[in-house]
Amino acid sequence: MTHTGRHAVVIGASIGGLLAARVLSDRYEQVTLLERDSFPAAIEPRKGVPQGRHAHGLHARGRAILDELFPGFTQQMVAQGAVQADISNEIRWYANGGFHQPTPSHLQGLMMSRPGIEEGIRARVLALPNVSAIEQCDVEGIVATPDGGRVTGVRLVRRAEGSAEQVLEADLVVDASGRGSRSPAWLAALGYGQVEEERVKIDMGYTTRYYRRTPEQRAGYVGLAIAGAPPDGRNGVIIAQEGERWVVTLGGYNGDFAPLDPEGFLEFARTMPTPEIYTMIKDAEPITDPVPYRFPANQRRHYERLSRFPEGYMVFGDAICSFNPVYGQGITVAANEALALQACLAEGAQRLGLRFFQAIVPVVDAPWQVAVGNDLQLPHVEGKRTAMGQFISWYIGKVHIAARTDSAVSISFLEVVNMMAPATSLLAPGMLARVIRGNLAQRPAHAAPAPQVAAPAKA
Repeated sequence: MTHTGRHAVVIGASIGGLLAARVLSDRYEQVTLLERDSFPAAIEPRKGVPQGRHAHGLHARGRAILDELFPGFTQQMVAQGAVQADISNEIRWYANGGFHQPTPSHLQGLMMSRPGIEEGIRARVLALPNVSAIEQCDVEGIVATPDGGRVTGVRLVRRAEGSAEQVLEADLVVDASGRGSRSPAWLAALGYGQVEEERVKIDMGYTTRYYRRTPEQRAGYVGLAIAGAPPDGRNGVIIAQEGERWVVTLGGYNGDFAPLDPEGFLEFARTMPTPEIYTMIKDAEPITDPVPYRFPANQRRHYERLSRFPEGYMVFGDAICSFNPVYGQGITVAANEALALQACLAEGAQRLGLRFFQAIVPVVDAPWQVAVGNDLQLPHVEGKRTAMGQFISWYIGKVHIAARTDSAVSISFLEVVNMMAPATSLLAPGMLARVIRGNLAQRPAHAAPAPQVAAPAKA
């Protein structure tokens, strides 16, 4: 494969940065990852990824892309304890007052902790002969030509005592430093103006605790998700993880957060819209204390709206857009962006940043609309509520009702959630007819029954 350039530098070695580095390794002679943290020696959360302690998994689309970028990735993770599962048949979905009808499907997800997923990707990336990493370093800024038309490297300081600032030259610099990215300020200093930014403040918080997964529970489903709904938006998920564990994450909004004391955490679970998570954990063996996480706002930076952008520079992943994590979209969006970057690189390095930003507009639009559209149903969330947005929210509620008895409707919805199909597929004539029929025929006795949970046996 023809090399696009000699050296690419990626700021940030979380999942987004790692995926960018994987794609760049095909086109650049050398790729260097710059990371503030030191990589953990074991599979454990790290300081720079505070959300790493909470529930994670891979959507079907994200898992498929990782298998494409890293052949055999799924099998490798399963060998390390991850749980591969049919997202329709082995995970139960509760929304708008009822459970979806489960059925076998083609939607294969991967249940594994965030540290486990990240370590699996990092090991594969750092095993590439032309990829290296500098840990424990801070990037102080970017270096550009006198006219600001091209970025030529970064200024960094290693955290070792006595380290001086150094310049690391590069043909391409990729900012994958996350939602706290300083690219808007760096670009403004070079004369590129302000990057338009959208923020939808949601004041979302969740609390997570791990429990032992017992042998009698392994024969049942491997996850259960409870979608939030107005007025309070309380939500929760329980997912099987490596190490024979359950991870339980309970979420809420506007100060209504699950408490950190064990009794308060359990009581919060008991007051969820459906009691299955509470039933599973009330007699279970906890193996961690509850830990919190707060997410203030959905955030999107519209780099695609800039009329000019420096050569040799681009922004990636959460540094462009970060969503309410309750929808579990972040890793899959980063994986889709990696494929978009791969396609852009195949056309050369000229105007790479602007071409990439345009290419990912549809990649980001769909999950942004899902996250913001759902959050705007909650009365405390500030944002523009359009007639179209209100119709879509109303219609999705009807989709959930039909999905209680019609597994085809459920699978169609899950294909959208898993980014395997566009949201417009839910409005296709055949699907619209099924949703109408499902709502007209709906009777309480016909709804999908609540799953039979297997609580751990008491000692």
